[in-house]
Amino acid sequence: MAGRFEGKTAVVTGSGRRGGLGEAIARRLAQEGAAVVVSDIGRSVDPSTPAGMIGGTEEMEAIAADLRQYGGSASIRPCDVRRWDEVRALADHAVEAHGSLDIWVNNAGIGYIMKPLMEVHPEDWSAVIDVNLTGCFYGLKAAAEVMIPQGKGGRIVNIASQAAKSGFPHAQAYTASKHGLVGLTRSAAIELGAHQITVNNVCPNHVTTGLGAWQNEYFAKVTGAASVEAYLAAMAARIPLGRPGKPEDTADAVAFLCSDEARYITAESLNVSGGEEPH
Repeated sequence: MAGRFEGKTAVVTGSGRRGGLGEAIARRLAQEGAAVVVSDIGRSVDPSTPAGMIGGTEEMEAIAADLRQYGGSASIRPCDVRRWDEVRALADHAVEAHGSLDIWVNNAGIGYIMKPLMEVHPEDWSAVIDVNLTGCFYGLKAAAEVMIPQGKGGRIVNIASQAAKSGFPHAQAYTASKHGLVGLTRSAAIELGAHQITVNNVCPNHVTTGLGAWQNEYFAKVTGAASVEAYLAAMAARIPLGRPGKPEDTADAVAFLCSDEARYITAESLNVSGGEEPH
């Protein structure tokens, strides 16, 4: 449905890496006419944000340039989602650069701190919760602060995970953060409904992005799989549709929830798991 988002502006956090979920979401929205703000942390600032796992400024610029090929506008805004002032400034940038803020996608997350329970340090726990849960709260609040005065509703979508529904070993903080998004979304949807702002989660199963490739190697080793390929084959075998997720699967779900077709859907956590996650 080309043009569903003409005249609308979308912010996608964590969208500054090639091949990532954020890039796929930003591209999908741009293809349907949205002006898009590409946002990522931009630089490594501490051990929990290693350069190989974040979107740098140059990569963000390249992604924004690609989005402009679809005919709309795109800009970049570095943002550490752990900092309220930066998140609020990101929301203001959307309006200043593109005229409005209509869609906010909380995609930034840490999925690369995986350890056995007894090896998890307090710093590990805080790093994951601060980005995956507190960062989403900041994004949701900043978006609402701009959308409410505009008086025309809005769409807020959090990228949760299959881990929002089920537990996984070596992912205690990650699983807790994603479960927390379910509660945050349900509560925020109740309060923001009066303003015609919907709040929903998308819950993908494993997606082999750059981060996903790291997870494949880690869990293949942890589970004793003969190879990464053997680990992926076992994963595919337990998924009813026969394959892990692709970035485009998540992007399509986000686009639907941001559209007018989903105007009566809020407080939901939508599985995009090929049938692997049934509840």
